[in-house]
Amino acid sequence: MSRKIGYVTILVKDYDEAIAFYKDILGFEILADNAFGNGMRWVAIAPSANNETSIVLVKADTSDKLARLGSQAANHVFLVIHTDDCRRDYEEMKARGVHFFGEPSDVPWGVEVVFEDLYGNRFDLVQHNGF
Repeated sequence: MSRKIGYVTILVKDYDEAIAFYKDILGFEILADNAFGNGMRWVAIAPSANNETSIVLVKADTSDKLARLGSQAANHVFLVIHTDDCRRDYEEMKARGVHFFGEPSDVPWGVEVVFEDLYGNRFDLVQHNGF
């Protein structure tokens, strides 16, 4: 049996605002942006095109979804982004205005730093040391 996680979803206030942030500020790639009418839209993004798992942006179109905007994992890291150079990515993203919680630090598993998206969802940027 073969299984894998294909997509995770992130609630967004506005598709175009979120696309601009993830693409222009974080440097993600837009894998799909398809409108299906009646406000339905499928937007998939990822740090790079070769990811097996991608993020689907979902418009917060109900009061329940709006209440969760930016806090899908409360104050904990929601997603982990792997990189081959945490300090490089930190400097580039910081220069584009990304809010970080501290600076990259050495940890037993590599180098990591936490940042947030435009809505407050927290991400962990991790450079693994090969474990």
